[in-house]
Amino acid sequence: MSQKNEENVDPAGSTVMFQKFVSDNDEPEAAPRRSMTPYVLAGVGAVVAVAIIVAVVVTWS
Repeated sequence: MSQKNEENVDPAGSTVMFQKFVSDNDEPEAAPRRSMTPYVLAGVGAVVAVAIIVAVVVTWS
């Protein structure tokens, strides 16, 4: 059994250089997602308001 003394070459280049590239990468991060809660609350509020108006109209007519 023979051993070959070959250099382990990193196919992607120097790992240290890659880590520096990743840490120095100025690519902007994705914008944070907006919460759906205000839209849901507005929709529920509109439905409740319409229900109250309908109830008042039906009661007084």
